[in-house]
Amino acid sequence: MSEKNGKIFVISSPSGGGKTSIVRRILSEFPEIVFSVSATTRPKRPDEIDGVHYFFLTEEQFLEKIKNDEFIEWERFYDYYYGTLKTFVIDNIQDGKSVLLEIDVKGALSVKKIFPDSILIFIDVPSFEELVNRLKKRKTESEADLQKRIDRAKMELSYKDKFDYIFVNKDLEEVTSQIKSLIKDILKKEK
Repeated sequence: MSEKNGKIFVISSPSGGGKTSIVRRILSEFPEIVFSVSATTRPKRPDEIDGVHYFFLTEEQFLEKIKNDEFIEWERFYDYYYGTLKTFVIDNIQDGKSVLLEIDVKGALSVKKIFPDSILIFIDVPSFEELVNRLKKRKTESEADLQKRIDRAKMELSYKDKFDYIFVNKDLEEVTSQIKSLIKDILKKEK
């Protein structure tokens, strides 16, 4: 066990906010930061690896973990469960490693309740219209699912003021650079 616990960074945004692209860039620059792998009940896609992309669980396994209070946060989202396992995060921060979570806004606020020193980062969009355009351009959902994402985005945007930092993603490279600088400063202070 390390003398000093690692930090917990949480990045959230509505779908289409750019969080996944930002997280990938951060992890490539900070190999010392561990990405928190979420658990899910959704089916594994052909290119996904259990324990790398997600911990794939049956619904029964997931519900048992809820009952046993094994999640920092969890949510049912589009017919599947998603959650962050306590042991994964706690084991890493106790080993002195910082952990990065990419989760929804409600999950982020749950993390803050359990770990008050966690750093919550919200990726905002230049405008709601821009967000809707980004979601439509992806062409990954049916019209009904697209509308669900748009409705959910409204809810998620209403929570942004509860975050420690808000960055507007007008330009992916610029916003990524700003977030990397923030993380670098926070990690430097810890040493």
